[in-house]
Amino acid sequence: MSALLETISRIRAEVCALHAELTRYELVVWTAGNVSARVPGHDLMVIKPSGVSYADLTPESMVVTDLYGVPADGEWENPALTPSSDTAAHAYVYRHMPDVGGVVHTHSTYATAWAARGEAIPCVLTMMGDEFGGTIPVGPFALIGDDSIGRGIVETLQASNSPAVLMQNHGPFTIGKDARSAVKAAVMCEEVARTVHIARQLGEPLPIDQSQIESLYDRYQNVYGR
Repeated sequence: MSALLETISRIRAEVCALHAELTRYELVVWTAGNVSARVPGHDLMVIKPSGVSYADLTPESMVVTDLYGVPADGEWENPALTPSSDTAAHAYVYRHMPDVGGVVHTHSTYATAWAARGEAIPCVLTMMGDEFGGTIPVGPFALIGDDSIGRGIVETLQASNSPAVLMQNHGPFTIGKDARSAVKAAVMCEEVARTVHIARQLGEPLPIDQSQIESLYDRYQNVYGR
Protein backbone atom coordinates (compact mmCIF):
# COMPACT_ATOMS: atom_id res chain seq x y z
CA MET A 1 0.00 0.00 0.00
CA SER A 2 1.37 3.42 -0.94
CA ALA A 3 2.08 6.02 1.73
CA LEU A 4 -0.65 8.28 0.33
CA LEU A 5 -3.22 5.50 0.39
CA GLU A 6 -2.26 4.65 3.97
CA THR A 7 -2.66 8.30 4.98
CA ILE A 8 -6.03 8.62 3.27
CA SER A 9 -7.25 5.38 4.87
CA ARG A 10 -6.28 6.69 8.31
CA ILE A 11 -7.93 10.07 7.74
CA ARG A 12 -11.11 8.50 6.36
CA ALA A 13 -11.37 6.40 9.54
CA GLU A 14 -10.80 9.47 11.74
CA VAL A 15 -13.32 11.62 9.88
CA CYS A 16 -15.91 8.84 9.96
CA ALA A 17 -15.48 8.38 13.71
CA LEU A 18 -15.69 12.11 14.37
CA HIS A 19 -19.12 12.30 12.75
CA ALA A 20 -20.37 10.20 15.67
CA GLU A 21 -19.39 13.08 17.97
CA LEU A 22 -21.82 15.37 16.13
CA THR A 23 -24.71 13.04 16.90
CA ARG A 24 -23.43 12.31 20.41
CA TYR A 25 -23.56 16.00 21.30
CA GLU A 26 -26.83 16.51 19.36
CA LEU A 27 -25.34 19.04 16.96
CA VAL A 28 -27.02 17.62 13.85
CA VAL A 29 -30.25 15.97 12.66
CA TRP A 30 -30.99 13.62 9.77
CA THR A 31 -28.09 13.90 7.27
CA ALA A 32 -27.26 17.58 7.90
CA GLY A 33 -23.79 18.67 8.96
CA ASN A 34 -20.32 17.47 8.03
CA VAL A 35 -16.73 17.03 9.12
CA SER A 36 -13.74 17.29 6.78
CA ALA A 37 -9.98 16.95 7.13
CA ARG A 38 -7.05 18.08 5.04
CA VAL A 39 -4.70 15.38 3.71
CA PRO A 40 -1.30 16.70 4.89
CA GLY A 41 1.24 17.32 2.14
CA HIS A 42 -1.32 16.94 -0.64
CA ASP A 43 -3.96 19.19 -2.19
CA LEU A 44 -6.66 16.79 -1.03
CA MET A 45 -9.36 16.65 1.62
CA VAL A 46 -11.70 14.00 3.05
CA ILE A 47 -15.36 14.84 3.70
CA LYS A 48 -18.70 13.23 4.48
CA PRO A 49 -20.76 12.02 1.49
CA SER A 50 -23.99 13.77 0.61
CA GLY A 51 -27.31 12.35 1.77
CA VAL A 52 -25.99 9.39 3.76
CA SER A 53 -27.41 8.70 7.22
CA TYR A 54 -24.98 9.04 10.11
CA ALA A 55 -25.74 5.47 11.13
CA ASP A 56 -24.66 4.27 7.69
CA LEU A 57 -21.33 6.11 7.48
CA THR A 58 -18.20 4.01 7.08
CA PRO A 59 -14.56 4.97 6.50
CA GLU A 60 -14.91 3.76 2.91
CA SER A 61 -17.88 6.07 2.32
CA MET A 62 -15.86 9.20 3.12
CA VAL A 63 -15.21 11.09 -0.12
CA VAL A 64 -11.76 12.28 -1.20
CA THR A 65 -11.69 15.50 -3.23
CA ASP A 66 -9.15 18.05 -4.36
CA LEU A 67 -9.13 21.51 -2.80
CA TYR A 68 -11.73 22.69 -5.27
CA GLY A 69 -14.20 20.02 -4.21
CA VAL A 70 -13.72 17.80 -7.26
CA PRO A 71 -13.65 14.06 -6.41
CA ALA A 72 -10.08 12.82 -6.76
CA ASP A 73 -9.07 9.80 -8.79
CA GLY A 74 -7.41 6.96 -6.94
CA GLU A 75 -7.89 3.54 -5.34
CA TRP A 76 -10.16 5.23 -2.79
CA GLU A 77 -12.65 6.43 -5.43
CA ASN A 78 -16.32 5.47 -4.99
CA PRO A 79 -18.33 6.87 -7.93
CA ALA A 80 -21.61 5.95 -6.22
CA LEU A 81 -21.07 8.67 -3.61
CA THR A 82 -20.88 12.43 -4.02
CA PRO A 83 -19.28 14.84 -1.54
CA SER A 84 -21.33 16.96 0.86
CA SER A 85 -23.16 19.97 -0.56
CA ASP A 86 -20.91 22.10 1.69
CA THR A 87 -17.71 20.81 0.07
CA ALA A 88 -17.03 24.03 -1.84
CA ALA A 89 -17.02 25.99 1.43
CA HIS A 90 -14.64 23.55 3.13
CA ALA A 91 -12.35 23.51 0.10
CA TYR A 92 -12.18 27.32 -0.03
CA VAL A 93 -11.14 27.41 3.63
CA TYR A 94 -8.32 24.91 3.02
CA ARG A 95 -7.07 26.85 -0.01
CA HIS A 96 -6.94 30.16 1.84
CA MET A 97 -6.09 29.13 5.42
CA PRO A 98 -3.09 26.80 5.14
CA ASP A 99 -2.86 26.20 8.91
CA VAL A 100 -6.38 24.76 9.01
CA GLY A 101 -6.49 20.97 9.04
CA GLY A 102 -10.16 20.40 9.82
CA VAL A 103 -13.53 22.06 9.15
CA VAL A 104 -16.93 21.29 10.68
CA HIS A 105 -20.43 22.53 9.87
CA THR A 106 -23.52 21.91 11.99
CA HIS A 107 -26.98 23.33 12.46
CA SER A 108 -26.80 23.03 16.25
CA THR A 109 -29.88 24.61 17.81
CA TYR A 110 -28.60 27.46 19.96
CA ALA A 111 -25.69 28.53 17.76
CA THR A 112 -27.99 28.50 14.73
CA ALA A 113 -30.56 30.58 16.62
CA TRP A 114 -27.90 33.27 17.13
CA ALA A 115 -27.04 32.99 13.42
CA ALA A 116 -30.71 33.42 12.51
CA ARG A 117 -30.66 36.74 14.35
CA GLY A 118 -27.38 37.72 12.75
CA GLU A 119 -26.02 38.33 16.24
CA ALA A 120 -22.51 37.60 17.47
CA ILE A 121 -22.20 35.76 20.79
CA PRO A 122 -20.60 38.20 23.26
CA CYS A 123 -17.66 37.06 25.35
CA VAL A 124 -19.24 36.95 28.81
CA LEU A 125 -17.78 33.60 29.96
CA THR A 126 -14.20 32.75 30.87
CA MET A 127 -14.67 29.58 28.78
CA MET A 128 -15.22 31.81 25.77
CA GLY A 129 -12.06 33.75 26.52
CA ASP A 130 -10.17 30.45 26.73
CA GLU A 131 -11.57 28.77 23.65
CA PHE A 132 -12.56 31.61 21.34
CA GLY A 133 -10.42 34.55 22.41
CA GLY A 134 -13.44 36.85 22.42
CA THR A 135 -16.77 37.15 20.66
CA ILE A 136 -17.95 34.43 18.29
CA PRO A 137 -18.48 36.51 15.13
CA VAL A 138 -21.21 36.47 12.51
CA GLY A 139 -20.35 35.90 8.86
CA PRO A 140 -22.31 37.27 5.89
CA PHE A 141 -25.38 35.71 4.35
CA ALA A 142 -24.44 33.38 1.48
CA LEU A 143 -26.09 30.62 -0.51
CA ILE A 144 -24.84 27.09 -1.12
CA GLY A 145 -23.79 26.43 -4.71
CA ASP A 146 -20.36 27.99 -5.03
CA ASP A 147 -17.59 29.14 -2.70
CA SER A 148 -19.51 32.17 -1.36
CA ILE A 149 -19.91 30.57 2.06
CA GLY A 150 -16.21 29.73 2.14
CA ARG A 151 -15.30 33.32 1.31
CA GLY A 152 -17.47 34.56 4.17
CA ILE A 153 -15.89 32.10 6.60
CA VAL A 154 -12.36 33.07 5.65
CA GLU A 155 -12.98 36.83 5.61
CA THR A 156 -14.59 36.66 9.06
CA LEU A 157 -12.18 34.30 10.80
CA GLN A 158 -9.01 35.91 9.45
CA ALA A 159 -9.95 38.97 11.50
CA SER A 160 -10.75 36.99 14.66
CA ASN A 161 -9.18 34.66 17.23
CA SER A 162 -12.33 32.57 17.13
CA PRO A 163 -12.28 29.10 15.52
CA ALA A 164 -16.06 29.45 15.06
CA VAL A 165 -18.20 31.68 12.87
CA LEU A 166 -21.98 31.94 12.76
CA MET A 167 -22.92 32.27 9.12
CA GLN A 168 -25.98 34.51 9.03
CA ASN A 169 -29.30 32.64 8.61
CA HIS A 170 -27.36 29.40 8.18
CA GLY A 171 -25.39 28.10 11.14
CA PRO A 172 -21.94 27.57 12.65
CA PHE A 173 -18.76 26.59 10.86
CA THR A 174 -15.66 25.78 12.90
CA ILE A 175 -12.02 25.25 12.06
CA GLY A 176 -9.04 23.64 13.77
CA LYS A 177 -5.50 22.43 13.33
CA ASP A 178 -7.07 19.04 12.66
CA ALA A 179 -10.57 17.64 12.34
CA ARG A 180 -10.82 16.71 16.03
CA SER A 181 -10.00 20.29 17.06
CA ALA A 182 -12.69 21.59 14.71
CA VAL A 183 -15.22 19.19 16.22
CA LYS A 184 -14.27 20.35 19.72
CA ALA A 185 -14.84 23.96 18.61
CA ALA A 186 -18.30 23.00 17.30
CA VAL A 187 -19.21 21.35 20.60
CA MET A 188 -17.95 24.32 22.62
CA CYS A 189 -19.67 26.81 20.32
CA GLU A 190 -23.05 25.20 20.95
CA GLU A 191 -22.39 25.04 24.69
CA VAL A 192 -21.60 28.75 25.05
CA ALA A 193 -24.42 29.72 22.68
CA ARG A 194 -26.87 27.90 24.97
CA THR A 195 -25.39 29.27 28.18
CA VAL A 196 -25.29 32.89 27.03
CA HIS A 197 -28.84 32.60 25.71
CA ILE A 198 -30.04 31.35 29.11
CA ALA A 199 -28.09 34.09 30.90
CA ARG A 200 -29.85 36.71 28.80
CA GLN A 201 -33.23 35.37 29.92
CA LEU A 202 -32.22 36.28 33.48
CA GLY A 203 -30.82 39.71 32.67
CA GLU A 204 -27.92 41.36 30.87
CA PRO A 205 -24.74 39.23 31.14
CA LEU A 206 -21.71 40.98 32.60
CA PRO A 207 -19.00 41.75 30.03
CA ILE A 208 -15.38 40.69 30.52
CA ASP A 209 -12.73 43.36 30.04
CA GLN A 210 -10.77 42.91 26.81
CA SER A 211 -7.45 42.74 28.67
CA GLN A 212 -8.78 39.88 30.78
CA ILE A 213 -10.04 38.09 27.66
CA GLU A 214 -6.59 38.37 26.10
CA SER A 215 -4.99 37.01 29.29
CA LEU A 216 -7.40 34.08 29.42
CA TYR A 217 -6.82 33.24 25.77
CA ASP A 218 -3.04 33.45 25.99
CA ARG A 219 -2.89 31.24 29.09
CA TYR A 220 -5.27 28.62 27.77
CA GLN A 221 -3.81 28.43 24.26
CA ASN A 222 -0.14 28.51 25.27
CA VAL A 223 -0.02 26.95 28.75
CA TYR A 224 -3.11 25.27 30.20
CA GLY A 225 -4.86 24.13 27.03
CA ARG A 226 -1.75 22.47 25.64
